Amino acid sequence: MMSQNLLPWFVPAAALISLAATTTPLSVSVSPDRAVLGDTFSIVVTAAEKPTVEAGGKPMPVFPIAQQQWRAFVPTTPLQPPGRRSLIVRAGGETRNMLLWVGNRSFPVQRIWLPPGKDSQGTDAEFDRVDAFKALVTPEKLWTDAFVRPNSGPVTTPYGVRRYYNGVFAQDYFHRGLDYAGPRGSAVKAAQRGRVALVGREAQGFLIHGNTVGIDHGQGVLTIYLHLDDIRVQEGQIVEAGQVIGTVGNTGASTGPHLHWGLYVNGECVDPRPWMAYAWL
Repeated sequence: MMSQNLLPWFVPAAALISLAATTTPLSVSVSPDRAVLGDTFSIVVTAAEKPTVEAGGKPMPVFPIAQQQWRAFVPTTPLQPPGRRSLIVRAGGETRNMLLWVGNRSFPVQRIWLPPGKDSQGTDAEFDRVDAFKALVTPEKLWTDAFVRPNSGPVTTPYGVRRYYNGVFAQDYFHRGLDYAGPRGSAVKAAQRGRVALVGREAQGFLIHGNTVGIDHGQGVLTIYLHLDDIRVQEGQIVEAGQVIGTVGNTGASTGPHLHWGLYVNGECVDPRPWMAYAWL
């Protein structure tokens, strides 16, 4: 079973699932037990050797977190269907077949009108660099605690919002992060320790994202900061939680000064809020 200090405050220890039998060292714990679309599952495996973890038919990266203990993250998003999905864990010739249950969630709809000059379709170079960043899965865990607010302004657009842009519904779109309405020039801070893996500027073709910083926190966990005014870090630089990496701006496809902050797990954008309440240690 997973120890109590590995649990988010909202998940009781008794709710964890363990399929370990007394005759085998292989056990699997899943948290949270009542996930909804946008949540991240933490799959903790106790095994004598590195396991494989497959969720919904897709293999997930697995990393050691203690002696004979391993973890995989399984992201969910608003574009996925709710309900059950398979979880298969294999190690040492043994297999655990389980189900992950994902509850439905209602997301609001928003209408955005972009003025001329802010309605660009973006550039291939911009999307190529951002896509390469989102695909990063590096082995070293760099974050050390719960993620912190990147800006002191109020949240104006939550995660998962569906949108009409200039009257046209964005069918495969959902708001991939949180928008903070900080004033222009207010500090933007790294949400956790990590390595700066992306710096992009509007002047270099980042016409949608605007001035951008992406931080690799390791093991498939990434954060991205968009529409910045000033950028104060360089690619390859290690930053600490709370360190100023730039300032709020209005660059790219933005209707006013704000910070867009997104959190990605294994290439999928998840709701950042649970990561701010619980350190996935």
